[in-house]
Amino acid sequence: MKPAAMLTDGVQAPWRKDARIMAFIGFAHAVSHFFQLIITPIFPWLRSEFGYSYAELGFVMTVLFVVSAAAQAGAGFVVDRYGTVVTLLGGLLALALGAVGFGLSHSYAALLLSAGLVGLGNGVFHPVDYSVLNQRVSAARLGPAYSVHGVTGSLGWALAPIFLVTIATPYGWRAAVFAAALLPLTVIACLLVNRDLMPHETPTHRTDAAGSAALAFMRLPAVWWCFAFFFIVAAAISGIQNFAPTIFTKLYALDTAHAAMSISVYMLGSATGILTGGWWVMRSLRLERNITLALMLAIAGALLIGADVVAAPVAFALLAMMGFGGGLAGPSRDMLIRAATPRGATGRVYGVVYSGLDFGIATGPVVFGQMLDHGYHAEVFWGIAVCMGAAILTAWRVATEAAR
Repeated sequence: MKPAAMLTDGVQAPWRKDARIMAFIGFAHAVSHFFQLIITPIFPWLRSEFGYSYAELGFVMTVLFVVSAAAQAGAGFVVDRYGTVVTLLGGLLALALGAVGFGLSHSYAALLLSAGLVGLGNGVFHPVDYSVLNQRVSAARLGPAYSVHGVTGSLGWALAPIFLVTIATPYGWRAAVFAAALLPLTVIACLLVNRDLMPHETPTHRTDAAGSAALAFMRLPAVWWCFAFFFIVAAAISGIQNFAPTIFTKLYALDTAHAAMSISVYMLGSATGILTGGWWVMRSLRLERNITLALMLAIAGALLIGADVVAAPVAFALLAMMGFGGGLAGPSRDMLIRAATPRGATGRVYGVVYSGLDFGIATGPVVFGQMLDHGYHAEVFWGIAVCMGAAILTAWRVATEAAR
């Protein structure tokens, strides 16, 4: 695999311009990740009001991410054909409508419909974000750009439980999701003000032959190994995102508010890891080696928590270490995907590859929810460790195929 420095060129825009692009895309990405946890922190309120099992609540998240996966794969083609601005606006509006839908829900069917709307909106972000970053940020600064992108995503995940639980505790869960609807509307306002940051695009119209050529990238094994990597890692992360508060409540007798902070601890650790990884990837010679070392930290933390032999403060520290390891791998992972992406197919490749993220997060809650319903709490972390180990193997396959 090429050194990270060899994946860039010497053309650089002014730093201020690159920083504005990173900041805007980062804000949008944070809101996207916030909405991936739009109801997870308020599961206790939903169980109290509706009496749903953890498996049923996990299935709501499954619907969200299955729709997101399908939308994400399609959004890559929409971005390449119609541009980033229209695609992003549509996704942001869908997020806002989904949040309002959750707040108005009084049945399981309504929750599933609202989850579908959020999934539809969530699906546009990775194809849009990486198309903008790869087109508008100087190539020599792509490492820091990927790092900022990853950090803001983790911060969105970390903010969700704090924001939602803080509002839901005094005012109820419906007020919390209604308040969340304001976030994508704020991004729309920022987009209109900063329109100059986006690529200058005109709609294209493909012939049948051009449409067939547009699908050629799907014959590349590296694309599907990237998809597998995201699927496996996301399935593992879903166990933490959806059920860490429940596990910490059961194992350590924490109250709901304190247990919910387990997600924030993990995501803040992830943000720190991503910041470190952005510096690391610009100096590393082996991207797959970076990923291996980083995920080994996550595996160690998961195994120790799964052993159920540590006190709550130590478990929180191990959870932060897991987040740090996962985050540390992020920029190297993004550079690895960039190396495997054919020229001119950024939106399509990132759309298909990142749909693996959504399929993984859709699958994980069902599997781990069943484990919790049968009383296996600490054991969830053993499953997470297995997933991380499998992800290491797929990263090496990506590197091998990309080198070819």
